[in-house]
Amino acid sequence: MVQPPLSFPRHVRKRFAGGGSGRLGGQREPSRAGRGAMRSRDLLHFLALLLLWRPGHGGEPETGAVTCGSVLKLLNTLHSVRLHSHEVKYGSGSGQQSVTGVEVSDDANSYWRIRGKNDGSCQRGTPVKCGQAIRLTHVNTGKNLHTHYFPSPLSNNQEVSAFGDDGEGDDQDVWIVQCSGTYWDREDAVRFKHIGTNVFLSVTGEQYGHPIMGQQEVHGMATSNHHNYWKAMEGVFIKPSMDSTKHDEL
Repeated sequence: MVQPPLSFPRHVRKRFAGGGSGRLGGQREPSRAGRGAMRSRDLLHFLALLLLWRPGHGGEPETGAVTCGSVLKLLNTLHSVRLHSHEVKYGSGSGQQSVTGVEVSDDANSYWRIRGKNDGSCQRGTPVKCGQAIRLTHVNTGKNLHTHYFPSPLSNNQEVSAFGDDGEGDDQDVWIVQCSGTYWDREDAVRFKHIGTNVFLSVTGEQYGHPIMGQQEVHGMATSNHHNYWKAMEGVFIKPSMDSTKHDEL
């Protein structure tokens, strides 16, 4: 079966991880200098998180809860791929930055930051509640996990992309954490349901070809099933605060 191509600028074809210029979903992309500054800010933020993280017994946080402001990787439990993005655009659909699943565990492009939905509801160090609305911001590019009514390129489900500039996109960046307890526990498999379109963040195993050989399509599915379970993996988890009102919202 012929796979729809992804759109790669010249320097992407050389190193398989670039970005183009022009417009992305109605917004102008940052310049190369702007992207460099943004990455520097992200790196400083990540280092700050390392300083904020305080281990408990056995080198683990004193609680298993995923907290606001944490930076983590998310594993699809059925297909064993981590949620991933990079400065590579879709060649069809929205043309926005693509989101994929990768098998490797040590790729820096698989880190996502837990943030609130613009209303101050996710203060740093506060455990994320089951049913809470969040945004997932890609650390290396500053774009938010996003979906909309475009078909995904391989499975014809709903396209999932990364959208926005420096962590700010639109209301299609908001997802509900679905889990069984009171809080999102690091040991639990959870679902992410999109508020605007009611689809679930999913993987069904379709693979891209060259130059991102083996990376799997991530898309939105209308039904909840075993393809849309995710688990928190590697990352920096901020210790829950006894008084979260003293922390800034992320």
